[in-house]
Amino acid sequence: MLTIKAKNSTLLGPLQFVTGIVERRHTLPILSNVLVEVAEQSVHFLATDLEVQIKATAKLDAPHKAGSLTVGAKKLQDILRALQPDADTALELKESRLTVKAGKSRFALQTLAATDFPKIAEAKDAATEISLPQREFKHVLGLVQFAMAVQDIRYYLNGVLLSTDGNIMRVVATDGHRLSMAQYTLPEPVAKIDAILPRKTVLELIKLLDESDDPINLALHQNQVKFTFAGIEIVSKIVEGKFPDYTKVIPSGYSNHVSLNRAEFYAALQRASILSNDKIRGVRLVFTKDSLSIICSNNEQEEAEESLPLTYDRDALDIAFNIAYLLDVLNHLSTETILLSLGDANMSSALITQPGSEDFKYVVMPMRI
Repeated sequence: MLTIKAKNSTLLGPLQFVTGIVERRHTLPILSNVLVEVAEQSVHFLATDLEVQIKATAKLDAPHKAGSLTVGAKKLQDILRALQPDADTALELKESRLTVKAGKSRFALQTLAATDFPKIAEAKDAATEISLPQREFKHVLGLVQFAMAVQDIRYYLNGVLLSTDGNIMRVVATDGHRLSMAQYTLPEPVAKIDAILPRKTVLELIKLLDESDDPINLALHQNQVKFTFAGIEIVSKIVEGKFPDYTKVIPSGYSNHVSLNRAEFYAALQRASILSNDKIRGVRLVFTKDSLSIICSNNEQEEAEESLPLTYDRDALDIAFNIAYLLDVLNHLSTETILLSLGDANMSSALITQPGSEDFKYVVMPMRI
């Protein structure tokens, strides 16, 4: 009989880290389970969807007999959540049933054989290894994740490109209508590599990473990448396919540069969006001397117009964009001002950057309305 004894919070913490990728309904029933492995004075919780695998570890106060089991991840999580955090909790496996005991509470759960659990085989030698503070990696991923495609048939767009060049690490996401690029300067040069991280991997990393200077270690292989931080290991397959050449999408040589207060621009767009067309979500940006008009209209002939003062002395420009794409980027930036750069044509893409920095670039394509 396998027995695990610990405070409820000791078990619940690592279990919650891994259950984010577990889907209740799956073609393989065992993928709805979490693999629980006991090794002397630690317990490991591991979950996978065959594309991403997450393992989290908890220390146990006393030595335990080694063993393993799999049990419904969501059910076990719901049970532990319902118990008091400081409750002395015991998990006992007998034959194919797991009994969870805490105080006067008792739950009996069905299990599946641990030997049938499909772990992702981890690659051996890493082609590239990177270490950086968790807060920095979380920050750059957060600046691009909203531009990822969602269930696009161009599967290589349903994720984020991680690219290294010397001591520069870039992350890039695009859905074909907009592109977001953020970069971080590494302390030392690393081998050049391009890897597309799946959407689910990116979202789990953003959720699990701390706003701290504690390190996250990346080991990149030919077809997978491993992230290690704070007692958590994430092994992710790399999306096959060629990511678009983002360097050709980012415009250069634009002569129209407008500095805008980010919060004011965001608030004006939000107000105007109330009367935007629900389907196309278009907004017109009309630049005239020292003024920007933000105009939205809908099929009911209703219209909203906002005006912002700014420094602008070039030819008048009337250009339209998807307002959701502008709100997305403004919501994820934290700088007081942003720089909006435009071409001379009314159908040129817009480039949004942060003043004095090359570490972030956001391109949004224009639209006809």
